[in-house]
Amino acid sequence: MIKKNKVVSMIYCLKNTKGEELDRADTDKPLEYLHGGGNIVPGLENPLEGLKIGDKKEVTVEPEDGYGEILTDLKMELDRKAFPNDQKIAPGMQFMAELKDGKKHPFNVVEVKEDKVHVDGNHPLAGQTLQFSVEIIRIRDATPEELKHGHAHGEGGHHH
Repeated sequence: MIKKNKVVSMIYCLKNTKGEELDRADTDKPLEYLHGGGNIVPGLENPLEGLKIGDKKEVTVEPEDGYGEILTDLKMELDRKAFPNDQKIAPGMQFMAELKDGKKHPFNVVEVKEDKVHVDGNHPLAGQTLQFSVEIIRIRDATPEELKHGHAHGEGGHHH
């Protein structure tokens, strides 16, 4: 049964409210996570508590329990000269930047217009209601190393 400190393997299909498939994990590459470790969004993790191998569940995750609302503060227009001259900047690129609080945060390049670069630090799924179709395929006890690291290591251990 799924409970804190169990490693859960599941297959899933993730769709948006329009029914468009956004992501999936199949039996050949299931998602494996440490339950209670904060490795997946709380809106998905909490409803899985108590499920058993073979259980299937439909879970709707609202933005506040998923990837959050869209924060306009994380959408910015930067001068091209803020990037190294020899670096090619193109939509879809991701880079790390330091926020005012000193924390590093990932940003995606959305658009490049002449000497301006439009970036967005919101998660691509921020602001979206997500619909997961989940099937639990394996549950096991976490190893001491996984508990120490706070996440599942998968087949063959983990390589930090």
